[in-house]
Amino acid sequence: MNPAFENITSLRAKLAARDITPTEVIEALRARCTQVEPSVSAFNHLDWDTALREAATADASLPLGGVPIAIKDVIAVKGQPCTCSSKILKGHTAVYDAGVIERLRSLGAVPVGRCNMDEFAMGSSTENSADGPTRNPWDTSRIPGGSSGGSAACVAAHEAIASLGSDTGGSIRQPAALCGCVGLKPTYGRVSRYGLVAFASSLDQIGPFTKTVRDAATLLGAISGRDPRDCTSLDQPVPDYTASLEQGVKGLRIGVPKEYFIEGMDKDVEQTTRQALDQLAKLGAELVDISLPHTNYALSSYYIIAPAEASANLARFDGVRYGARVPDGKDVLDVYSRTRALGFGNEVKRRIILGTYVLSSGYYDAYYLRAQKVRTLIRKDFEEAWKKCDIIATPTTPTPAFKLGEKTGDPIQMYLSDVFTIAVNMAGLCGLSLPCGFVQRDSTDLPLGLQFIGKAFDEATLLRASHAYEQSTEWHTRRPVL
Repeated sequence: MNPAFENITSLRAKLAARDITPTEVIEALRARCTQVEPSVSAFNHLDWDTALREAATADASLPLGGVPIAIKDVIAVKGQPCTCSSKILKGHTAVYDAGVIERLRSLGAVPVGRCNMDEFAMGSSTENSADGPTRNPWDTSRIPGGSSGGSAACVAAHEAIASLGSDTGGSIRQPAALCGCVGLKPTYGRVSRYGLVAFASSLDQIGPFTKTVRDAATLLGAISGRDPRDCTSLDQPVPDYTASLEQGVKGLRIGVPKEYFIEGMDKDVEQTTRQALDQLAKLGAELVDISLPHTNYALSSYYIIAPAEASANLARFDGVRYGARVPDGKDVLDVYSRTRALGFGNEVKRRIILGTYVLSSGYYDAYYLRAQKVRTLIRKDFEEAWKKCDIIATPTTPTPAFKLGEKTGDPIQMYLSDVFTIAVNMAGLCGLSLPCGFVQRDSTDLPLGLQFIGKAFDEATLLRASHAYEQSTEWHTRRPVL
Protein backbone atom coordinates (compact mmCIF):
# COMPACT_ATOMS: atom_id res chain seq x y z
CA MET A 1 0.00 0.00 0.00
CA ASN A 2 1.06 3.59 -0.65
CA PRO A 3 2.51 4.82 2.70
CA ALA A 4 0.48 8.03 2.37
CA PHE A 5 -2.69 6.00 3.00
CA GLU A 6 -1.39 4.44 6.22
CA ASN A 7 -2.48 5.54 9.66
CA ILE A 8 -0.14 6.02 12.64
CA THR A 9 -0.73 2.52 14.03
CA SER A 10 -0.14 0.65 10.78
CA LEU A 11 2.76 2.87 9.76
CA ARG A 12 4.51 2.44 13.11
CA ALA A 13 4.34 -1.33 12.75
CA LYS A 14 5.97 -1.17 9.30
CA LEU A 15 8.61 1.31 10.44
CA ALA A 16 9.48 -0.80 13.47
CA ALA A 17 9.73 -3.91 11.30
CA ARG A 18 11.89 -1.95 8.82
CA ASP A 19 9.49 -2.78 6.02
CA ILE A 20 9.67 0.91 5.13
CA THR A 21 11.94 3.81 6.07
CA PRO A 22 10.95 7.27 7.34
CA THR A 23 12.48 8.76 4.20
CA GLU A 24 10.24 6.62 2.00
CA VAL A 25 7.21 7.83 3.96
CA ILE A 26 8.14 11.47 3.34
CA GLU A 27 8.69 10.78 -0.36
CA ALA A 28 5.26 9.13 -0.58
CA LEU A 29 3.62 12.15 1.04
CA ARG A 30 5.46 14.51 -1.29
CA ALA A 31 4.18 12.54 -4.29
CA ARG A 32 0.64 12.59 -2.87
CA CYS A 33 0.80 16.36 -2.25
CA THR A 34 2.09 16.93 -5.76
CA GLN A 35 -0.94 15.03 -7.03
CA VAL A 36 -3.76 16.54 -4.95
CA GLU A 37 -2.56 19.71 -3.23
CA PRO A 38 -3.40 21.94 -6.25
CA SER A 39 -7.04 20.88 -5.76
CA VAL A 40 -7.15 20.99 -1.95
CA SER A 41 -4.76 23.80 -0.89
CA ALA A 42 -4.37 22.39 2.62
CA PHE A 43 -0.90 23.84 3.22
CA ASN A 44 0.61 27.30 3.49
CA HIS A 45 4.16 26.00 3.41
CA LEU A 46 5.91 22.71 2.63
CA ASP A 47 9.66 22.19 3.13
CA TRP A 48 10.41 18.70 1.92
CA ASP A 49 14.19 19.09 2.15
CA THR A 50 14.04 19.73 5.89
CA ALA A 51 11.51 16.92 6.36
CA LEU A 52 13.78 14.49 4.49
CA ARG A 53 16.80 15.50 6.58
CA GLU A 54 14.88 14.93 9.80
CA ALA A 55 13.42 11.65 8.52
CA ALA A 56 16.90 10.40 7.63
CA THR A 57 17.95 10.65 11.29
CA ALA A 58 14.63 9.57 12.84
CA ASP A 59 14.90 6.79 15.41
CA ALA A 60 12.35 4.16 14.37
CA SER A 61 12.58 2.52 17.81
CA LEU A 62 10.83 5.49 19.45
CA PRO A 63 7.01 5.45 19.92
CA LEU A 64 6.46 7.85 17.00
CA GLY A 65 9.82 7.34 15.32
CA GLY A 66 9.65 8.50 11.71
CA VAL A 67 5.94 9.41 11.76
CA PRO A 68 5.31 12.73 9.94
CA ILE A 69 2.78 15.09 11.54
CA ALA A 70 1.39 18.18 9.78
CA ILE A 71 1.06 21.31 11.94
CA LYS A 72 -1.54 24.09 11.91
CA ASP A 73 0.06 27.45 11.10
CA VAL A 74 -0.69 28.76 14.59
CA ILE A 75 1.71 26.40 16.43
CA ALA A 76 5.39 27.33 16.51
CA VAL A 77 7.95 25.00 14.89
CA LYS A 78 11.48 26.34 15.09
CA GLY A 79 12.83 27.47 11.73
CA GLN A 80 9.47 27.24 9.97
CA PRO A 81 7.07 30.05 9.06
CA CYS A 82 4.41 30.88 11.63
CA THR A 83 2.02 33.30 9.97
CA CYS A 84 -1.42 32.32 11.31
CA SER A 85 -2.52 32.73 7.66
CA SER A 86 -2.33 36.50 8.11
CA LYS A 87 -0.64 39.21 6.08
CA ILE A 88 0.53 40.85 9.29
CA LEU A 89 2.87 37.91 10.00
CA LYS A 90 4.09 37.21 6.46
CA GLY A 91 7.78 36.41 6.58
CA HIS A 92 7.77 35.62 10.30
CA THR A 93 9.74 32.50 11.27
CA ALA A 94 9.31 30.75 14.60
CA VAL A 95 12.44 30.90 16.78
CA TYR A 96 11.45 28.06 19.12
CA ASP A 97 9.37 24.88 19.23
CA ALA A 98 5.96 24.86 20.91
CA GLY A 99 5.60 22.53 23.88
CA VAL A 100 3.64 19.99 21.83
CA ILE A 101 6.33 20.01 19.13
CA GLU A 102 9.02 19.33 21.71
CA ARG A 103 7.01 16.34 22.94
CA LEU A 104 6.46 15.02 19.42
CA ARG A 105 10.14 15.38 18.55
CA SER A 106 11.17 13.59 21.74
CA LEU A 107 9.07 10.62 20.61
CA GLY A 108 10.59 10.63 17.13
CA ALA A 109 7.86 12.37 15.11
CA VAL A 110 8.75 14.60 12.16
CA PRO A 111 6.81 17.91 11.82
CA VAL A 112 5.87 18.37 8.16
CA GLY A 113 4.19 21.38 6.56
CA ARG A 114 2.20 24.37 7.77
CA CYS A 115 -1.55 23.83 7.47
CA ASN A 116 -3.79 26.60 6.16
CA MET A 117 -6.37 28.08 8.55
CA ASP A 118 -8.76 30.94 9.11
CA GLU A 119 -6.66 33.97 10.00
CA PHE A 120 -5.65 33.82 13.67
CA ALA A 121 -8.07 30.89 14.02
CA MET A 122 -11.08 33.18 13.58
CA GLY A 123 -13.56 31.48 11.29
CA SER A 124 -15.52 28.35 10.53
CA SER A 125 -14.66 27.69 6.88
CA THR A 126 -10.94 28.41 6.24
CA GLU A 127 -12.01 31.12 3.82
CA ASN A 128 -10.59 33.89 6.06
CA SER A 129 -7.00 33.14 5.07
CA ALA A 130 -4.51 35.51 3.48
CA ASP A 131 -3.30 32.46 1.52
CA GLY A 132 -6.70 31.74 0.02
CA PRO A 133 -9.27 29.10 0.97
CA THR A 134 -8.70 25.41 1.57
CA ARG A 135 -11.14 23.10 -0.21
CA ASN A 136 -12.97 20.04 1.04
CA PRO A 137 -11.40 16.84 -0.40
CA TRP A 138 -14.84 15.25 -0.82
CA ASP A 139 -16.08 18.14 -2.97
CA THR A 140 -13.58 20.86 -3.82
CA SER A 141 -16.38 23.36 -4.44
CA ARG A 142 -17.14 23.21 -0.70
CA ILE A 143 -15.48 24.39 2.49
CA PRO A 144 -13.51 22.02 4.77
CA GLY A 145 -14.70 23.73 7.95
CA GLY A 146 -12.53 25.86 10.16
CA SER A 147 -10.56 27.30 11.58
CA SER A 148 -8.32 24.21 11.29
CA GLY A 149 -9.53 23.44 7.78
CA GLY A 150 -6.07 22.74 6.39
CA SER A 151 -5.27 20.32 9.21
CA ALA A 152 -8.48 18.37 8.57
CA ALA A 153 -8.28 18.46 4.78
CA CYS A 154 -4.68 17.21 4.56
CA VAL A 155 -5.53 14.16 6.70
CA ALA A 156 -8.75 13.44 4.78
CA ALA A 157 -6.90 13.80 1.46
CA HIS A 158 -4.07 11.55 2.71
CA GLU A 159 -1.53 14.31 2.30
CA ALA A 160 -0.61 13.70 5.95
CA ILE A 161 -0.63 10.72 8.28
CA ALA A 162 -2.03 12.95 11.05
CA SER A 163 -1.99 16.61 12.03
CA LEU A 164 -2.35 19.05 14.90
CA GLY A 165 -4.93 21.83 15.07
CA SER A 166 -6.35 24.16 17.69
CA ASP A 167 -9.91 24.38 19.01
CA THR A 168 -11.35 27.55 20.56
CA GLY A 169 -15.03 27.01 19.78
CA GLY A 170 -15.06 23.92 17.58
CA SER A 171 -12.10 24.47 15.26
CA ILE A 172 -10.94 20.85 15.49
CA ARG A 173 -14.24 18.98 15.76
CA GLN A 174 -16.20 20.93 13.13
CA PRO A 175 -13.68 20.53 10.25
CA ALA A 176 -13.08 16.91 11.28
CA ALA A 177 -16.80 16.27 10.86
CA LEU A 178 -17.00 18.02 7.49
CA CYS A 179 -13.88 16.29 6.13
CA GLY A 180 -14.64 12.83 7.50
CA CYS A 181 -11.76 12.30 9.93
CA VAL A 182 -11.32 12.08 13.71
CA GLY A 183 -10.79 15.35 15.59
CA LEU A 184 -10.15 15.54 19.33
CA LYS A 185 -10.37 18.64 21.52
CA PRO A 186 -8.72 17.79 24.88
CA THR A 187 -9.83 19.11 28.25
CA TYR A 188 -8.68 22.68 28.86
CA GLY A 189 -5.32 22.40 30.62
CA ARG A 190 -4.58 18.86 29.40
CA VAL A 191 -2.21 20.01 26.63
CA SER A 192 0.34 22.82 26.80
CA ARG A 193 -0.50 26.03 24.96
CA TYR A 194 3.13 27.19 25.04
CA GLY A 195 3.97 28.14 21.48
CA LEU A 196 0.34 28.39 20.38
CA VAL A 197 -0.43 31.87 19.07
CA ALA A 198 -3.27 32.96 21.33
CA PHE A 199 -6.77 33.73 20.11
CA ALA A 200 -8.86 33.41 23.31
CA SER A 201 -6.61 32.20 26.10
CA SER A 202 -9.34 30.75 28.34
CA LEU A 203 -10.74 28.67 25.47
CA ASP A 204 -7.85 27.64 23.19
CA GLN A 205 -6.62 24.05 23.19
CA ILE A 206 -4.36 22.05 20.85
CA GLY A 207 -5.52 18.64 19.64
CA PRO A 208 -5.01 15.98 16.94
CA PHE A 209 -6.63 15.12 13.62
CA THR A 210 -6.25 11.45 12.72
CA LYS A 211 -7.63 8.72 10.49
CA THR A 212 -8.72 6.49 13.38
CA VAL A 213 -9.70 6.83 17.04
CA ARG A 214 -6.74 4.68 18.08
CA ASP A 215 -4.41 7.17 16.38
CA ALA A 216 -6.13 10.02 18.23
CA ALA A 217 -5.50 8.19 21.51
CA THR A 218 -1.86 7.72 20.58
CA LEU A 219 -1.31 11.37 19.67
CA LEU A 220 -3.19 12.66 22.72
CA GLY A 221 -0.91 10.63 24.97
CA ALA A 222 2.10 12.04 23.14
CA ILE A 223 1.21 15.73 23.54
CA SER A 224 -0.45 15.71 26.98
CA GLY A 225 1.12 16.67 30.28
CA ARG A 226 2.08 19.55 32.54
CA ASP A 227 4.23 22.32 31.06
CA PRO A 228 5.50 24.93 33.56
CA ARG A 229 5.74 27.49 30.74
CA ASP A 230 1.93 27.45 30.41
CA CYS A 231 0.26 28.61 33.62
CA THR A 232 -3.05 27.01 32.53
CA SER A 233 -1.44 23.61 32.00
CA LEU A 234 -2.55 21.29 34.81
CA ASP A 235 -0.60 18.57 36.57
CA GLN A 236 -2.93 15.67 35.80
CA PRO A 237 -1.88 12.02 35.29
CA VAL A 238 -1.62 11.06 31.61
CA PRO A 239 -2.91 7.49 31.19
CA ASP A 240 -2.22 5.17 28.30
CA TYR A 241 -5.27 6.15 26.29
CA THR A 242 -4.97 3.11 24.03
CA ALA A 243 -5.22 0.68 26.96
CA SER A 244 -8.97 0.99 27.49
CA LEU A 245 -10.09 1.28 23.86
CA GLU A 246 -11.37 -2.29 23.62
CA GLN A 247 -13.63 -2.10 26.69
CA GLY A 248 -16.67 -1.26 24.55
CA VAL A 249 -19.75 0.71 25.57
CA LYS A 250 -21.81 -2.01 27.24
CA GLY A 251 -23.36 -0.46 30.36
CA LEU A 252 -22.09 3.03 29.50
CA ARG A 253 -24.71 5.73 30.04
CA ILE A 254 -24.78 8.05 27.03
CA GLY A 255 -26.66 11.32 27.47
CA VAL A 256 -28.67 12.71 24.57
CA PRO A 257 -29.43 16.43 25.11
CA LYS A 258 -32.66 17.70 23.58
CA GLU A 259 -31.10 21.14 22.99
CA TYR A 260 -28.79 19.65 20.31
CA PHE A 261 -31.66 18.60 18.04
CA ILE A 262 -32.96 21.99 17.06
CA GLU A 263 -35.27 23.55 14.51
CA GLY A 264 -33.35 24.59 11.42
CA MET A 265 -30.71 21.86 11.50
CA ASP A 266 -30.36 19.74 8.40
CA LYS A 267 -32.81 16.79 8.49
CA ASP A 268 -30.17 14.40 7.16
CA VAL A 269 -27.83 15.40 10.00
CA GLU A 270 -30.50 14.61 12.58
CA GLN A 271 -31.43 11.31 10.94
CA THR A 272 -27.79 10.21 10.68
CA THR A 273 -27.12 11.13 14.30
CA ARG A 274 -30.20 9.21 15.45
CA GLN A 275 -28.97 6.17 13.51
CA ALA A 276 -25.59 6.47 15.22
CA LEU A 277 -27.32 6.58 18.61
CA ASP A 278 -29.29 3.45 17.71
CA GLN A 279 -26.02 1.73 16.82
CA LEU A 280 -24.56 2.64 20.22
CA ALA A 281 -27.65 1.18 21.89
CA LYS A 282 -27.19 -2.05 19.91
CA LEU A 283 -23.62 -2.18 21.22
CA GLY A 284 -24.97 -2.18 24.77
CA ALA A 285 -24.93 1.50 25.74
CA GLU A 286 -27.81 2.96 27.71
CA LEU A 287 -29.22 6.11 26.06
CA VAL A 288 -30.38 8.68 28.60
CA ASP A 289 -32.42 11.79 27.76
CA ILE A 290 -30.82 14.86 29.38
CA SER A 291 -31.19 18.61 29.26
CA LEU A 292 -28.52 21.31 29.04
CA PRO A 293 -30.87 24.28 29.46
CA HIS A 294 -28.38 27.12 28.96
CA THR A 295 -27.07 25.76 25.65
CA ASN A 296 -29.11 28.39 23.77
CA TYR A 297 -26.95 31.11 25.33
CA ALA A 298 -23.59 29.51 24.56
CA LEU A 299 -23.14 31.03 21.11
CA SER A 300 -23.95 34.61 22.10
CA SER A 301 -21.84 34.52 25.27
CA TYR A 302 -18.95 32.93 23.35
CA TYR A 303 -18.99 35.79 20.85
CA ILE A 304 -18.51 38.21 23.72
CA ILE A 305 -15.81 36.34 25.64
CA ALA A 306 -13.71 35.15 22.70
CA PRO A 307 -13.50 38.54 20.90
CA ALA A 308 -12.76 40.27 24.22
CA GLU A 309 -9.77 38.00 24.79
CA ALA A 310 -8.75 38.29 21.14
CA SER A 311 -8.71 42.10 21.30
CA ALA A 312 -6.19 41.87 24.15
CA ASN A 313 -4.09 39.04 22.66
CA LEU A 314 -3.83 40.61 19.21
CA ALA A 315 -2.68 43.95 20.55
CA ARG A 316 0.89 42.61 20.32
CA PHE A 317 0.74 42.68 16.52
CA ASP A 318 1.63 46.33 16.14
CA GLY A 319 4.28 46.45 13.40
CA VAL A 320 7.06 47.30 15.85
CA ARG A 321 8.63 44.09 17.11
CA TYR A 322 8.00 41.55 14.35
CA GLY A 323 5.81 40.90 11.34
CA ALA A 324 4.64 43.39 8.73
CA ARG A 325 5.15 47.13 9.18
CA VAL A 326 4.19 50.09 7.03
CA PRO A 327 7.42 51.72 5.81
CA ASP A 328 6.49 55.39 6.03
CA GLY A 329 4.64 55.91 9.30
CA LYS A 330 4.54 59.50 10.56
CA ASP A 331 4.64 58.48 14.22
CA VAL A 332 4.09 55.46 16.45
CA LEU A 333 0.30 55.76 16.41
CA ASP A 334 0.30 56.01 12.62
CA VAL A 335 2.49 52.89 12.37
CA TYR A 336 0.15 51.00 14.71
CA SER A 337 -3.09 51.94 13.02
CA ARG A 338 -1.98 51.61 9.40
CA THR A 339 -0.07 48.37 9.94
CA ARG A 340 -3.06 46.75 11.63
CA ALA A 341 -5.49 48.12 9.05
CA LEU A 342 -3.44 46.64 6.20
CA GLY A 343 -2.31 43.47 7.99
CA PHE A 344 -5.56 42.13 9.49
CA GLY A 345 -8.42 40.69 7.45
CA ASN A 346 -12.05 41.72 7.84
CA GLU A 347 -13.08 38.94 10.23
CA VAL A 348 -10.16 39.62 12.57
CA LYS A 349 -10.94 43.33 12.53
CA ARG A 350 -14.60 42.60 13.24
CA ARG A 351 -13.73 40.56 16.32
CA ILE A 352 -11.13 43.02 17.62
CA ILE A 353 -13.66 45.85 17.35
CA LEU A 354 -16.36 43.78 19.05
CA GLY A 355 -13.99 42.66 21.80
CA THR A 356 -12.72 46.16 22.47
CA TYR A 357 -16.29 47.41 22.67
CA VAL A 358 -17.48 44.85 25.24
CA LEU A 359 -14.44 45.56 27.42
CA SER A 360 -14.79 49.33 27.25
CA SER A 361 -15.87 51.54 30.12
CA GLY A 362 -19.61 51.39 30.67
CA TYR A 363 -20.07 48.12 28.79
CA TYR A 364 -17.86 45.67 30.69
CA ASP A 365 -20.52 44.74 33.27
CA ALA A 366 -23.36 44.71 30.76
CA TYR A 367 -21.63 42.37 28.31
CA TYR A 368 -18.37 40.72 29.37
CA LEU A 369 -19.20 40.13 33.02
CA ARG A 370 -22.68 38.86 32.16
CA ALA A 371 -21.25 36.50 29.54
CA GLN A 372 -18.89 35.06 32.13
CA LYS A 373 -21.85 34.41 34.43
CA VAL A 374 -23.61 32.58 31.60
CA ARG A 375 -20.46 30.54 31.12
CA THR A 376 -20.71 29.42 34.75
CA LEU A 377 -24.31 28.35 34.17
CA ILE A 378 -23.29 26.33 31.12
CA ARG A 379 -20.63 24.57 33.15
CA LYS A 380 -23.15 23.81 35.90
CA ASP A 381 -25.51 22.31 33.31
CA PHE A 382 -22.85 19.77 32.43
CA GLU A 383 -22.13 19.07 36.10
CA GLU A 384 -25.80 18.19 36.59
CA ALA A 385 -25.81 16.06 33.45
CA TRP A 386 -22.87 13.97 34.68
CA LYS A 387 -25.06 12.75 37.54
CA LYS A 388 -27.19 10.94 34.94
CA CYS A 389 -24.68 9.93 32.29
CA ASP A 390 -21.02 9.06 31.68
CA ILE A 391 -20.68 10.71 28.29
CA ILE A 392 -22.81 12.84 25.95
CA ALA A 393 -23.49 12.27 22.24
CA THR A 394 -24.63 14.97 19.79
CA PRO A 395 -24.32 16.01 16.15
CA THR A 396 -21.05 17.84 15.50
CA THR A 397 -22.42 20.28 12.94
CA PRO A 398 -25.95 21.43 12.02
CA THR A 399 -25.32 20.96 8.27
CA PRO A 400 -22.94 19.18 5.87
CA ALA A 401 -20.13 21.19 4.28
CA PHE A 402 -21.52 24.19 2.43
CA LYS A 403 -20.34 25.82 -0.79
CA LEU A 404 -17.35 28.15 -0.85
CA GLY A 405 -18.61 31.73 -0.58
CA GLU A 406 -22.09 30.67 0.51
CA LYS A 407 -21.92 32.28 3.96
CA THR A 408 -19.06 34.78 3.74
CA GLY A 409 -21.49 37.68 3.46
CA ASP A 410 -23.48 36.65 6.53
CA PRO A 411 -21.30 36.39 9.68
CA ILE A 412 -24.21 35.22 11.84
CA GLN A 413 -24.91 32.22 9.61
CA MET A 414 -21.19 31.44 9.60
CA TYR A 415 -21.04 31.59 13.41
CA LEU A 416 -23.97 29.16 13.65
CA SER A 417 -21.74 26.48 12.09
CA ASP A 418 -20.23 26.03 15.57
CA VAL A 419 -23.51 25.97 17.51
CA PHE A 420 -22.98 22.36 18.70
CA THR A 421 -19.32 22.66 19.62
CA ILE A 422 -18.93 25.95 21.49
CA ALA A 423 -20.39 24.86 24.84
CA VAL A 424 -17.61 22.28 25.25
CA ASN A 425 -14.99 25.04 25.18
CA MET A 426 -17.03 27.28 27.45
CA ALA A 427 -17.16 24.49 30.06
CA GLY A 428 -13.53 23.41 29.55
CA LEU A 429 -14.50 19.81 28.70
CA CYS A 430 -13.13 17.33 26.17
CA GLY A 431 -14.89 16.55 22.90
CA LEU A 432 -14.33 14.34 19.88
CA SER A 433 -15.86 14.13 16.42
CA LEU A 434 -15.71 11.02 14.27
CA PRO A 435 -17.41 10.00 11.00
CA CYS A 436 -20.96 8.67 11.41
CA GLY A 437 -22.36 8.67 7.89
CA PHE A 438 -22.64 10.43 4.56
CA VAL A 439 -25.26 12.58 2.87
CA GLN A 440 -25.52 13.22 -0.85
CA ARG A 441 -25.40 16.76 -2.20
CA ASP A 442 -24.96 17.56 -5.92
CA SER A 443 -24.40 13.84 -6.60
CA THR A 444 -21.46 13.83 -4.16
CA ASP A 445 -21.26 12.03 -0.82
CA LEU A 446 -20.36 14.39 2.02
CA PRO A 447 -19.28 13.13 5.48
CA LEU A 448 -21.09 13.90 8.72
CA GLY A 449 -19.73 13.74 12.26
CA LEU A 450 -20.91 12.40 15.61
CA GLN A 451 -19.69 14.36 18.61
CA PHE A 452 -18.92 12.78 21.97
CA ILE A 453 -18.54 15.11 24.97
CA GLY A 454 -16.67 13.85 28.03
CA LYS A 455 -16.05 14.92 31.60
CA ALA A 456 -13.00 17.04 32.33
CA PHE A 457 -9.84 14.92 32.04
CA ASP A 458 -11.85 11.81 31.16
CA GLU A 459 -10.63 11.52 27.59
CA ALA A 460 -10.25 7.77 28.19
CA THR A 461 -14.02 7.23 28.27
CA LEU A 462 -14.44 9.59 25.31
CA LEU A 463 -12.00 7.53 23.26
CA ARG A 464 -13.41 4.20 24.46
CA ALA A 465 -16.92 5.08 23.26
CA SER A 466 -15.62 6.54 20.01
CA HIS A 467 -13.53 3.48 19.24
CA ALA A 468 -16.44 1.12 19.90
CA TYR A 469 -18.68 3.02 17.51
CA GLU A 470 -15.96 3.39 14.87
CA GLN A 471 -15.13 -0.32 14.85
CA SER A 472 -18.80 -1.24 14.43
CA THR A 473 -19.15 0.87 11.27
CA GLU A 474 -17.25 1.38 8.04
CA TRP A 475 -17.45 5.16 7.70
CA HIS A 476 -13.79 5.72 8.64
CA THR A 477 -12.62 3.42 5.82
CA ARG A 478 -13.94 5.58 2.99
CA ARG A 479 -11.65 7.83 0.95
CA PRO A 480 -12.43 10.88 -1.16
CA VAL A 481 -11.71 10.60 -4.90
CA LEU A 482 -9.24 13.27 -5.95
